[in-house]
Amino acid sequence: MNRTPTEPPAESVRSRVEDVLPLSPLQEGILFHSLFDESERDVYVAQLLLDLTGPLDARRLRDAADGVLARHANLRAGFLRRASGEPAQVVQRDVRAPWREEDLSALAGPALCRALDALLAEDRARRFDLARPPLLRFTLIRTGPHSHRLLLTYHHILMDGWSWPVLVRELLAAHDAGPDSPEPAPVTPYSSFLRWLDTRDTGAARDAWSRSLAGLAGGSRTAPASVPPGAVLPDRVETQLARTTTDRLTELARAHRLTPGTVLQGAWALLLGQQLRSEDVVFGAIVSGRSPELPGVADIVGLCINTVPVRVRIDRAEPLVELFGRLQEEQAALIEHHHLSLVEVQRLAGAGNCSTPASPSRTTPSTPTGSPPSPPATSASPPSIPTTPPTTRSP
Repeated sequence: MNRTPTEPPAESVRSRVEDVLPLSPLQEGILFHSLFDESERDVYVAQLLLDLTGPLDARRLRDAADGVLARHANLRAGFLRRASGEPAQVVQRDVRAPWREEDLSALAGPALCRALDALLAEDRARRFDLARPPLLRFTLIRTGPHSHRLLLTYHHILMDGWSWPVLVRELLAAHDAGPDSPEPAPVTPYSSFLRWLDTRDTGAARDAWSRSLAGLAGGSRTAPASVPPGAVLPDRVETQLARTTTDRLTELARAHRLTPGTVLQGAWALLLGQQLRSEDVVFGAIVSGRSPELPGVADIVGLCINTVPVRVRIDRAEPLVELFGRLQEEQAALIEHHHLSLVEVQRLAGAGNCSTPASPSRTTPSTPTGSPPSPPATSASPPSIPTTPPTTRSP
């Protein structure tokens, strides 16, 4: 590791510090990987691009961005290490959202597309200093008399894919309401989620994962274990199923009391088994981590997700419906243990990296839309982030 942010002198920061929080297991992994080689591109810098149409007050939108940071304390956190080496996220007071405005309204067609692509590429290439909050920034791009693009660039250590629709909803609502509107209802802070994590039964989780992965020979690798130097930026490849195929799969799942996620994971396991000529495959699944036990968990803005292994034993003589049903029962039994870090699960399995490749699924709340007269988010491009979060937490 070339550089590690260290804890600054206490007297120099005491007046600015609002809180000091621990890290979630996934945050620890992202922190390690983001600081491992700072000469490379940081693959955990994500971008969200919103198309906004209609009347827009840029100053009010900027104030709304500051308001989002004021409401969600963890968005004002920098990531440091204590003298003991333990990582911490230090929440600062009175942090404003970095804001920039660009006017591309004189361009149209291919010229506008090229200018937008260049702007996004330049912005994404700029690394965040994880010790200096906030680890997000906004760029408002004017593309016409009543059209704008709003670019939110943020570090994945701050929040997951569930969070950005919540953030956008609050941002547009604040713009719509204006500065004289009543204060919105308090949010459930991310610190509540971290405290909830600390109450989990780690011993029971270890036992459950040990039983689930007992006898596993190793990971189901479809790519080399190491990659050549140089960060490769993640991207999205989308395939849309025909409506008739989607309807038939949905009917099949409903008829046998299966979730669509179970059908997808079962199909993924069969594909891996065929490709690897194996009847015992394992892959990573990204879980929301948002337990209904925690009030207000759906509206938390923060990194709650985790990556857990999904093991599937394939019996060629077993009907598919029975295989999928067994898979669903096995995974349901592990839900309450999704909080355990992947590093710990791998150690228990003793099978090296047992989490790749990742299952191609994502869980997010509904994409928010605005309402007149504020500019609605007519479309949102989901951020591209690594599909398999990091698994290493120490050198």
